[in-house]
Amino acid sequence: MIQFYFLSILFNVAAGYLLTVEDEDDGVIETGLRLSANSETFRLILGVLTMVVGLLKLLSPTQGDIPIVGDLVPALLGLFSGFVLVFLYYRNKTSIESEKVDHLGRILSKNKRWLGFIAIASAALHFLFPSVLFL
Repeated sequence: MIQFYFLSILFNVAAGYLLTVEDEDDGVIETGLRLSANSETFRLILGVLTMVVGLLKLLSPTQGDIPIVGDLVPALLGLFSGFVLVFLYYRNKTSIESEKVDHLGRILSKNKRWLGFIAIASAALHFLFPSVLFL
């Protein structure tokens, strides 16, 4: 469906932007309202929506495209970047100490900028070349 195609591009760019913006930066996204990129609630909602759209993008291919494989990279990047946003929110809000959560959090925090750049690049390529396999 073309709606999920559009939403996939939109949410991958937004999630990628939030992953590339450092927590100390005063980045602002213009959406009619001025929503701060540091708003944890905004990051959580965007992360959940990005994961949902990534999953729906896997299940509903664009007209004339190969099911699942045709939109594989943007859908997987949407799922993963949404997961990172939700996980970082969880890690900041939880009081439970876990060695595995801390280890995963360090890995994701260190590499979240790269994931953000890859998500933005994937969304741009997905927008420019809609019928290319895997994009």
